Amino acid sequence: MEYKSIEELEIKAQQARGLTFREIDKKGRLLKKGATGALGNIIEESYFEYEINSKAEADFAELGVELKVTPFKQNKDKSLSAKERLVLNIINYIEEVNYTFETSSFWKKNQKMLLMFYEWKKELERGEYKIIEAILYEFPEEDLIIIKKDWEFIADKIRQGKAHLLSEGDTLYLGACTKGANKNSLRKQPFSDELAMQRAFSLKSSYMTSIVREYISKETLTYFSSKNELKEKTIEQLLKEKFAPYIGMTFYEVADQLQVKINPSNRSSVANLISALLGVKGTKLDKVAEFAKANIQFKTVRLQQNGRPQQSMSFKNIDFHEILEEEWEDSYIRNYFLEMQLLFVVFQFDKENILRFKGIKLWHMPMETIEVELFNYWTEIRRVLNEGVVLTKTKKGIENNFPKTNHNGVLHVRPKGADGNDKIQLPDGQWITKQCYWLNAGYVAEIVKE
Repeated sequence: MEYKSIEELEIKAQQARGLTFREIDKKGRLLKKGATGALGNIIEESYFEYEINSKAEADFAELGVELKVTPFKQNKDKSLSAKERLVLNIINYIEEVNYTFETSSFWKKNQKMLLMFYEWKKELERGEYKIIEAILYEFPEEDLIIIKKDWEFIADKIRQGKAHLLSEGDTLYLGACTKGANKNSLRKQPFSDELAMQRAFSLKSSYMTSIVREYISKETLTYFSSKNELKEKTIEQLLKEKFAPYIGMTFYEVADQLQVKINPSNRSSVANLISALLGVKGTKLDKVAEFAKANIQFKTVRLQQNGRPQQSMSFKNIDFHEILEEEWEDSYIRNYFLEMQLLFVVFQFDKENILRFKGIKLWHMPMETIEVELFNYWTEIRRVLNEGVVLTKTKKGIENNFPKTNHNGVLHVRPKGADGNDKIQLPDGQWITKQCYWLNAGYVAEIVKE
């Protein structure tokens, strides 16, 4: 069926709000368990009544609109977020290098998207998922500037014969995600004999979360940079310019300059300081557009006089049941570091032992580190869990046999609970103090020393 106008298409899409996939499915696709892309196919053939295809052009070619069916979820704190990245079209390494952004396969297919959001709930069968919202989405000009730079970075890496080294962490909004059944899904690339993993253009889950919160939660984001600034400089360059005038100052001197009341023991004080420094005083960092869409998270680092952090850097508490159930490609730790950009805000004690602002570092974990050190560590944790966690009473307390800081020099697992009674149950039934991933202090020192 052809639609005469975008407005007509939008009206049709919005009429699906409140319907479950079971109510929409006319072809029995829900009966095929585990069928990849089944929910999107149901919308295509049963709701919009067109044949499933893999054409290079947009789904509604006459209108230049691509259809995407994508899930969101409600978090424990009641906020909404995208459940996953939005996978777009496969990257043809041989052809993509011959295009400009405006003639690229990505832009031809995805410049206008009809996004149909359904709410994913763990306890429901997929046929019971409901369509919640349908919107025609066009990239805001500020975002498009960054997306174009992301595409150019990906294309340039292919031109350098480095398609096999592409990583989602390389870019901010538009990623190059792996797309294939397994690690044997390989493709030729034009300027190297080395085969590269098949990849597709994708909008990162953080970018999709920003869309969910804007259109479903009705939240507003604030940009700290202007369109002209984004055209001329990278996000990292703009951040460094914003922070540069405060290098050498103490925490309190920076606060005085920005007229911000702070409590150094309160983590939110640093966040308030950063938002004031960016010129969006009073805005939470997760409401700053560039931070939210690129999944930029800040970490304060306090260096001793010798340049080593006072302590290792903690992240999320570990769900040991989840580790045993997940595959590496979909594991929490892999995707956490794969998609996240860390903004290190670095302070260092001077010779008089006064803590002064040293600078910032925008960083993402290299792909090789993720696929080697993180993978090996994740595998070792699974081995310990499967063979049985050994808890030993020592003078320091109860110790376990999870790999320690010297395992790979990158990260380790150790307790992070409110106190010794803040515990979690292991898959074998034992109770243990809540454990957390920590980046080793020495590894953090190497990252921020530049």
